Amino acid sequence: MPLQGQNSVFGAAILILSAIVVGTVLYVSLFGVFNDSYLRVGMLLLGGLLVALSQLERAGGNLDRLLLIGTAIALGLGVFQYFRAAEEIETGLYFLSPTDIWLGALGLVGLIELTRRSVGAVMASVAALVLLYGAFGDLAPGFIRHAGVSAEELVQVLWFSFDGVFGRPMAAVVTTILIFILFGALLEMLTIDQVLVRLALAATGRMRSGPAAAATVASGLFGTISGSAVANVVGTGVITIPLIKKRGFSGRFAGAVEAAASSGGQITPPIMGAVAFIMADVTGVPYLTICAAAAVPAILYYGGLFMAISSSARRMELVQEPQKRIAFDWREMAQVAVFLLSLAAIVGMMIGGASPAYAGFVGVAVAALLGFALRPELLVNVAAWLKFIRSAGLISAQLIVIVGAVGIVIGVLNLTGVGLRFASLLSGLAEGQLALSLLLMALACLLLGMGMPTVPAYLIIVLVMGPSLQQLGVPIVHTHMFVLYFGVLSSITPPVALAAFAAAPIAGSRPMATALEASRLALPGFVIPFAFVYQPALLLGTGYGFWASMQAMLFVLLAVLLISRACYPDRGRLYMTPVALALAAALLFFGPLVGWVATAATVALTLFERSQRAPGGLPIEKS
Repeated sequence: MPLQGQNSVFGAAILILSAIVVGTVLYVSLFGVFNDSYLRVGMLLLGGLLVALSQLERAGGNLDRLLLIGTAIALGLGVFQYFRAAEEIETGLYFLSPTDIWLGALGLVGLIELTRRSVGAVMASVAALVLLYGAFGDLAPGFIRHAGVSAEELVQVLWFSFDGVFGRPMAAVVTTILIFILFGALLEMLTIDQVLVRLALAATGRMRSGPAAAATVASGLFGTISGSAVANVVGTGVITIPLIKKRGFSGRFAGAVEAAASSGGQITPPIMGAVAFIMADVTGVPYLTICAAAAVPAILYYGGLFMAISSSARRMELVQEPQKRIAFDWREMAQVAVFLLSLAAIVGMMIGGASPAYAGFVGVAVAALLGFALRPELLVNVAAWLKFIRSAGLISAQLIVIVGAVGIVIGVLNLTGVGLRFASLLSGLAEGQLALSLLLMALACLLLGMGMPTVPAYLIIVLVMGPSLQQLGVPIVHTHMFVLYFGVLSSITPPVALAAFAAAPIAGSRPMATALEASRLALPGFVIPFAFVYQPALLLGTGYGFWASMQAMLFVLLAVLLISRACYPDRGRLYMTPVALALAAALLFFGPLVGWVATAATVALTLFERSQRAPGGLPIEKS
């Protein structure tokens, strides 16, 4: 099928620029960075032009086209002025002229407008408001007032330095993360994503919850590669959501399962939607330590989803049905092996000391060599190659643009110091009380993360909220994982629940109802971050002993299962909800002695519940 705009001038330009992006990413991953300034600034220009061209393809009218062209010109002028003074900027001996200030400001405005075009008004509004705060914050009331920043200083930091738009997040994206965008696009080209969905359906077909469990497995597998929960929902949801509804679940529940499972991929190692590499860069903690720390909580998150789905199926009194056997030929099983071997190659290279970018290149190379050996016809499939190049280029462009907008936020917060003042205010409100601080932090993370993709949400939230947790003695990895979880869960939390809103049209359900159901399904995910703090040994590789880690895993596992069961209790047994929640709280928050007592009570409760069910697993009807 021909790609949209393939024969148009815009379509050809998009393909050319996308090919340049793909080639640059492969070169940097294999040979390293040739020049920091030219790479970061040049990739922003390429990304901005790609976004503008993709929007011009479907522009609604002449005014919209003129606005897009003006936006692209504004960004181009800002980049041109940067390149004109690049050598002096690198030496730190460059003083801005009025022309520099105006063109740099034009570049910032163009970037914000392209962000709006890429991911909507929420992220763009945040960047615009923060930029205005940097310029006029000396007029603001109360504690948020800053001492005042001149236009020259503001533009110098945000545009003509490595402390704003072109700072560390941009460096991490263009040198490390984009190769994994290519990896995901290549797997899609090789149709491995479709095989993973069918494999998940085959593995869970005999379960009572059937396709709902399959959606959880498939979305979790592909979500760890995808950098966007929304993209994951759209990619796998068109297959899984209709199957879940066919099994007897409501459209609301089907969409919620897909949204919750897709969001969980962003917290699942080894790639975690590319956040793992940014977290390693920001914290200075080795990538493999981040993966080890994230592993158990991710398993617990999906374990909670499985329990909630199974409990809902039991509550609906669905019976196990004989499922049609899904057959796999040798080629499909080999495609699954390609997926696993590619991931193993990435992790193996990292263990061997390779950089994340080079490890990603090796993963791409392994997937390409093995995948094309299995499907040699794809090597001469021009349409498939064009789709791959266009998809990889446009996804990369969107990520580059929104991370540039994040750089505006980071630059202003660092320049004015308001982030640290916000953390101090939060600590003052909680008066050193850890529990209250965590609750306020969680609420603030959900509010700040609403409407944003995972990467910018994590970066902004951890900059603003992270210091207050560390002031209370929470270790750095635990702090960043806490922030990441709530940043990810904001995608299913009303009122702005992007993943749930993307699933609702596919499921034919109301968006807000779908978001509420997704939050209910994923409720253990909202509790697990608190467990990081109260059961710190849960995060492996962070310095705790074997038995402490085993105890923490047991307590949190039982708490997660209890919370999931409490959300979907058997009919006629609503009294189990407060009992299960009380036991979960005892397991998590009141020390080892209370935890072991609660463990014994949980085992007794489980045995009692089983005794109240018929042999098929459904509740015994009371006469």
